[in-house]
Amino acid sequence: MIENAESIESAIEQICGIQCRIKTRRSVSGGDINDTSIISLAGGTKLFLKENRADLLEMFSSEAEGLLALSSVGNGGPPSPRPLAWGRNLNRSFLLMEVVETGRLSSGADFGMSLALMHRNGRSELCGFSGENRIGLTPQHNEQIESWHDFFAEHRLGFQWNMARKCGYGDAAADKSMASVLKRLRILLPEPDDGLPSLLHGDLWGGNWMAGADGRGWLIDPAVYYGHREADIAMTELFGGFPLGFREGYENTWPMEAGYSGRVDLYNLYHLLNHLNLFGSSYWNGVINTVMKYA
Repeated sequence: MIENAESIESAIEQICGIQCRIKTRRSVSGGDINDTSIISLAGGTKLFLKENRADLLEMFSSEAEGLLALSSVGNGGPPSPRPLAWGRNLNRSFLLMEVVETGRLSSGADFGMSLALMHRNGRSELCGFSGENRIGLTPQHNEQIESWHDFFAEHRLGFQWNMARKCGYGDAAADKSMASVLKRLRILLPEPDDGLPSLLHGDLWGGNWMAGADGRGWLIDPAVYYGHREADIAMTELFGGFPLGFREGYENTWPMEAGYSGRVDLYNLYHLLNHLNLFGSSYWNGVINTVMKYA
């Protein structure tokens, strides 16, 4: 992978050779955060390009690291696009990746099974990740520590709650309820299976996977870290968008622990808080109702 490239053109030269040149560039949909396009090169090679402000360079470098982490698990886990280069192009930052041709998912159960294999085979002794990254535009602090409860309390719920309070949401009574939730996490949440956190996609909603031309479910736009696998599965239930048979395929490969259904909303409180901080007050009722449920 080419790191900190000086321009898109120089990155392409290093990837494909000095004779490569951009033939066409076609804008495509790619979410609300980045500008995305498919670049076609002379000779037929295609590359997927993401662009954003220059000051968001680290967002792309950390996304590249996340994609590499997902693909490194192997052993039947879901594929993800290969990052090729990241850098700055004038006043813009960018990430170049391989193009994943879209297709039709051959089996929701196989997709679920592949995610279970990723969770089971991609393990660590510590929660967190080797560096910070982002979930959407929000920073994710990934300090590597042993305790899942402490990690989820400080670097997930607590961090987002503090952001929300700075934005004017909540009051002293809400602070007291949230403090109760954080204090009770050791009772409310189990430790990761066998004490070993799993590699998580981290932002696993229906818009962050796609069916490839190979019929497999591909993972895109990760916000990776090591934690309890329940956090990934919980988010698949937050907004929907996963195929019939997905959950069955997952549980046939690695069943969820008893009591998981009672913890789903607690895991998803992190994502509700993030949406509150990114998109505004329409998420507040969901946030405070969940806090009160577990306080």
